[in-house]
Amino acid sequence: MDEVLQKVEDNREEMKETLMDLIRIPAIGPDNDGEGEKEKADFLMKILDDFGFDSIERYDAEDERVQSGIRPNIVATKEGKVDRSLAIVTHMDIVPEGDLDEWDTDPFDPVFKDGKIYGRGSEDNGQELVASIYAVKALSEAEVKPHYTIKVMMVSDEETGSEYGVKHILDEGVVDEDDLVIAPDHSEEKGKKIEIVEKSGLWTKIEVHGKQGHAAMPGQTVNANRIIARYQNLVDEELRHEFDDEDDLFSPPVSTFEPTKRLANVPNVNSVPGKETQFFDCRVLPSISLSKVKKVFRGAADEFEDETKAEIDIEYVRESEAPEGTPEDSEVIKDLKSAIEDITFFEPEVAGIGGGTVAKYFREKDIPTAVWCSNEVLAHQPNEYAVLDYIVRDCKVFAKMAVKE
Repeated sequence: MDEVLQKVEDNREEMKETLMDLIRIPAIGPDNDGEGEKEKADFLMKILDDFGFDSIERYDAEDERVQSGIRPNIVATKEGKVDRSLAIVTHMDIVPEGDLDEWDTDPFDPVFKDGKIYGRGSEDNGQELVASIYAVKALSEAEVKPHYTIKVMMVSDEETGSEYGVKHILDEGVVDEDDLVIAPDHSEEKGKKIEIVEKSGLWTKIEVHGKQGHAAMPGQTVNANRIIARYQNLVDEELRHEFDDEDDLFSPPVSTFEPTKRLANVPNVNSVPGKETQFFDCRVLPSISLSKVKKVFRGAADEFEDETKAEIDIEYVRESEAPEGTPEDSEVIKDLKSAIEDITFFEPEVAGIGGGTVAKYFREKDIPTAVWCSNEVLAHQPNEYAVLDYIVRDCKVFAKMAVKE
């Protein structure tokens, strides 16, 4: 194992250069007006031949919205001593760069400075993609056969629903129920916590239909702006009062109900808007049924309809009931904890999160899955960067876990 870890260190500079090459290839999905992940997948297919994998397979999903017609998924396999796999699941796709004025550097022209690699997709999820493939490269160079068969899975579409990525891979039967799965796409306290459970998610769209008119004659209007403002305050208060349970596994330990996106209404100041659209992002503790949350949204809407003569439509644009979490005493958690302790010399804790990861799709199929990596939690932010020391450290953890010494 010492030789394997030394090989990881020897590849430090190469890992940095590979991540910088990946950053130069934007892989933005069609939901965000991009052309998908094919160019990045083609680049990876070229370099993976030299990493010592026993097989490299593609599981491409058809998607006519992109010019290539496909959303690629790569499964690179290194055979182990036992007929059981350790699957490390990373994603190739990234989010758009956002406001360029907020960036100090070109998001797709990576810069290495003070041990950090700046660029869009550096941390999310290029850092862990690089760490996972170089774990296999180090094992191959040290001529060490891992205990588990390693499946490094590089998928598409993580940022916009996983229909063409993890869900497609699972439909193809690539992962078995007794496999160990790590999704290195979330970090707390720079790798000191392992995520084992997620909150349920509910994106709610509230649409108020009033009556537009001149602001000088409000009696002839039904002001949708005023109604949505009152509705937002009321339903926000009711939700937080009704669902005030706490679970210290999560941070924050409560369900959250955040009013977020608001669509534009009238373009001029002197018109009363007849239509308003407001969204809520709800992250709900697994112990609370989403049907009960929906009941509060609808009940408040009925109350305002009766009072104001407005019509209020409610649509749940995204809904995700949290699957049962990964047991703390499951093999994947115990093995991962052991590897982290051996490499980092700290003992990680388990935690729950409010955000969603691809782990939920594995857990829905009763495949125990751990979510863990080391990073600064800069995903989707301007001036995103990856820390080279974290790439090297996580690479060692993956290699250690696969060998199971």
